[in-house]
Amino acid sequence: MAYQQLKGTGVALVTPFQKNGSIDFIALETLIAHVIKGGVDFLVALGTTAETTTLTSDEKKEVLAAVMRISNGQLPVVCGIGGNNTEDVVQQLKEFDLTGVDAVLSVTPYYNKPSQEGLYQHFKAVSAASSKPVILYNVPGRTGCNLLPATAIRLATDFENIIAIKEASGNITQCMELIRDKPDHFTVLSGDDNLAIAQMAIGMEGIISVAANCFTKDMTDIINLSIVGKFDKARKVFYRILPAIDLLFAEGNPAGVKCALKQMGICEQYLRLPLVPVSDVTAKKLATYTKP
Repeated sequence: MAYQQLKGTGVALVTPFQKNGSIDFIALETLIAHVIKGGVDFLVALGTTAETTTLTSDEKKEVLAAVMRISNGQLPVVCGIGGNNTEDVVQQLKEFDLTGVDAVLSVTPYYNKPSQEGLYQHFKAVSAASSKPVILYNVPGRTGCNLLPATAIRLATDFENIIAIKEASGNITQCMELIRDKPDHFTVLSGDDNLAIAQMAIGMEGIISVAANCFTKDMTDIINLSIVGKFDKARKVFYRILPAIDLLFAEGNPAGVKCALKQMGICEQYLRLPLVPVSDVTAKKLATYTKP
C-alpha cells in the first residue's frame, strides 16, 4: 500500500456494547458510517479507546472482522495488536486474520517497565513476526515506559516495515527531537487530541484521534487545514472544541467519548469494568457540545 494513506486523521474506534455486555455490532456500523461521512482518512480498530484489554481473543477477531466488513475497502484500516508479553504479541500477529488490514498499531509493553534496549528487542520481534507494516505506539501515561526518540529512530532505521509512530508522550520537546532526526520514510502521528495543532505545526503528519469518534468533522477540518498551513483557520475550530476535548478525557477514555456518542444517538455508553460512565456533571457539560 501507499503509506501516505496513513496520514491525516485516523480515528481510534470505540467498541460499542449492549446492556448485557455483549458487543453491539449494529452500533459499530452506525459509528463507522458516521466517521466516514465526517471525512476521516483511516480507521483504527482495537486500540486503547476500543477497551481492547477487556475483550477476549475471539471478540477481538470478531470486532476486526466487523470493521473490515463494514468499511468494505472505503478507507485503510489499522489493527491494534500489542501487549506486555512479547511472545504473546508475536503469536497474535500469526493468528489474527489480517487480510485487507493496512498496518498494525503496537503499543509499548505496559507494567513491565522495560529499558530502551528491552523496547528495541520487543519491537524487533514484532517487526519480524508482522506480515503488515508496523506503527509504534508510545503512550507513557498509560504504560509506565517512554519510547525515547533515539530508540524509535533506531527501530525505524533498522526495520523497513516499521513505518510510523503514534506519539502520545505529551512532551513537545521530545516530539520535536523525534521529527528532527527521523528517517524520511517514517511518519510521526499525534496521539494527543488537545495538542493536535501544536504537533502539526512542528511537523507531525496527522493524528490517531479519540475525539474524531464524535467531533469528526471538526477534527478532520483541524488536521486538513493544518496540513496545508492554514493554522489561522484551524485555530478557530480547535479553540471552539478544545473544552469539549478536555471533557472527553476528564473522567477517563473512552468513558467521555462514549457519553458524547450516546448523546449523539450513535451508541450507548456501556463500558466494561473497571471503566464506568462519566458523572452527570461531566455529561451535562458535554451535552452543550453534542446537542444540535
